[in-house]
Amino acid sequence: MAREINVALIGNPNTGKTSVFNQLTGLKQKVGNYPGITVEKKQGYCLLPRGLKANILDLPGTYSLNACSMDENVVIELLLNKNDKDFPDVVIVVADVENLKRNLLLFTQIKDLGIPTILAINMADQMARKAISVDIKKLEEKLQTKIVLISSRKNTGFEQLKELITNYSLLSTTPCLNASDIDPEYFNRLRKAFPNQDLYKLWLVITQDVNFGKLNRQPLLFPSDFKTESTSNLKRLQQKETILRYLFINEILKKTILIDKVNAKDLQSKLDKILIHKYWGYIIFFSILMLIFQAIFDWSRYPMDFIDVQFAALGEWIKVTLPEGVFTNLLAEGVIPGLAGVIIFIPQIAFLFLFISILEETGYMSRVVFLMDKIMRRFGLSGKSVVPLVSGTACAIPAIMAARNIESWKERLITILVTPLTTCSARLPVYLIIISLVIPDHRILGVFSLQGLTLMLLYLLGFSAAIFSAYLLDKILLIKKTGFFVIEMPHYKLPLPKNILYNVIEKTKLFVLGAGKIILAISIVLWVMASFGPGKFNEATTIVREKTSSQNLSEEAIDAEIASFKLENSYIGIMGKTIEPIVRPLGFDWKIGIALLSSFAAREVFVGTLATIYSVGSKEEETIKNRMAAEINPVLGTPLFNFASGISLLLFYAFAMQCMSTLAIVKQETNSWKWPIWQFFSLTSIAYIASLIAYQLLK
Repeated sequence: MAREINVALIGNPNTGKTSVFNQLTGLKQKVGNYPGITVEKKQGYCLLPRGLKANILDLPGTYSLNACSMDENVVIELLLNKNDKDFPDVVIVVADVENLKRNLLLFTQIKDLGIPTILAINMADQMARKAISVDIKKLEEKLQTKIVLISSRKNTGFEQLKELITNYSLLSTTPCLNASDIDPEYFNRLRKAFPNQDLYKLWLVITQDVNFGKLNRQPLLFPSDFKTESTSNLKRLQQKETILRYLFINEILKKTILIDKVNAKDLQSKLDKILIHKYWGYIIFFSILMLIFQAIFDWSRYPMDFIDVQFAALGEWIKVTLPEGVFTNLLAEGVIPGLAGVIIFIPQIAFLFLFISILEETGYMSRVVFLMDKIMRRFGLSGKSVVPLVSGTACAIPAIMAARNIESWKERLITILVTPLTTCSARLPVYLIIISLVIPDHRILGVFSLQGLTLMLLYLLGFSAAIFSAYLLDKILLIKKTGFFVIEMPHYKLPLPKNILYNVIEKTKLFVLGAGKIILAISIVLWVMASFGPGKFNEATTIVREKTSSQNLSEEAIDAEIASFKLENSYIGIMGKTIEPIVRPLGFDWKIGIALLSSFAAREVFVGTLATIYSVGSKEEETIKNRMAAEINPVLGTPLFNFASGISLLLFYAFAMQCMSTLAIVKQETNSWKWPIWQFFSLTSIAYIASLIAYQLLK
């Protein structure tokens, strides 16, 4: 018992499994991907009695071990592979007290694998209100396991759960169902062919090969005299297994659980009549969206202004305090502005994730999926496609991974291809800085901010573009479509502040660290390219002083002219001038062109790039926003960031495929470079044309 205990946390979707994971691990957790695949892997640890430590693995939600999606298959692969370093010593199956019948199907399957299994019945605090009573002692006897009633909200039952984990070796591994009962003749033949194998594990290996036949798996080597069953017969036997398990479960629950529906206080049905109403449902949803975008602008304004001013002051302090030289300039004009271009948006990113977390925690997000399914079907998509599209507002990468739940390859492919059109959090910094520059800070009816409404319209534009593109692809792609839409409506519940806090911290940290590494590296490269150059760059002082000798300018004005001349003749200036003819029809200058190129690494790099370019030779006490607002179009003599160029830039970022990481995920998910290459060129072309039309009409 001196070693660490591997614990697998498994359960149906919407049983509160993530809440249990957060309660056990706190912030002692990390998020990554399973090796070789893009399914998210959450791990953490908690301290147990007697000084032991448990490594807790939060596995993807699954309804049974008869998987119908790739992320569900992760659960089965782990439970069947004892050589995996994460193979559990004990499994905790998290069940919802109101859905025990369905949850126990998964429990009985896992227990039949011979793995010590604990049943954790969550949401125990709801039992009194729902008039539910459970005879735990009798249920333990029937299932031959240990059961603990827990409540993530009240933080009860977790000490008992930790005690059970510590003593996992005392748990019974007696199976709930005799595998031979499924089909005695077939399983007798299996036993003779594989005398040293556990029959139920062998059965799962065979049936999952049926469900995922296209995977590159090690094939089972059957003896030559063994008669294999057809796929249709194996599926029939799977159905028979499910029926036998439910007969077993029903018999147990009749004797152990009592629900008094007369005294139950059911608010869910009353709320659903309003929130998923065919008319009011949409009005309420769009009203919530409007409030969210108003709050993102209004609440985050003060912390953003504070961060902006502090970074400007920090850059000035570095220039004044440190000795003059290349290193000081790199810090003040490269590193600090680049970091400012990320950190300044932390308040708004955090607020976005805060609202998304609240919608998910309350159970409302599933209602949104249900509502939108009625629309999605008209455009050739399944309701399951809404999950990636909605989660795409956070990041396209996990959203594309979420498409693994879609059984139909055509629907899944279309969802993958159009998801990058939904407005992700990486676009948010670009939208926010441009909107604040070109859209007046006026209010409609004294309440609704014009800037907030513009942000909401951009989100709606991205979603509408994704839906319309899906409709076209459904007509163009000659792929047979199969599958059906099923979604579970979770119970409404008050969001747990701890869960929301963990989610906001984790998502914001991933955004800042992920974007920060890229932006810092690009900022340093851009500063070097903007601070050095060939030919005229090195003679800038002489050339400018000769040109301005007769103009009687102040020394400060001459220094500004020298800095401007150097920037235009630096390496980055030469590159920008080269591509300027391509972007000029869109209302952009060479500086914006450089920012567009650099932001193909990640969209959010755009603001950091401009911050770095405008910082070279500028007054450090000026903020990023002020520098951009003061930029003048050299041809027209008007502000560079005006309404026409601002709308053009917003439309470009609304449609352009500017995220290398997303392209890499698309390649991995489709197993081909054909689709990401097509996606990149088609979306970039649409972005260019939309920006061109907008600028030419509005200028």
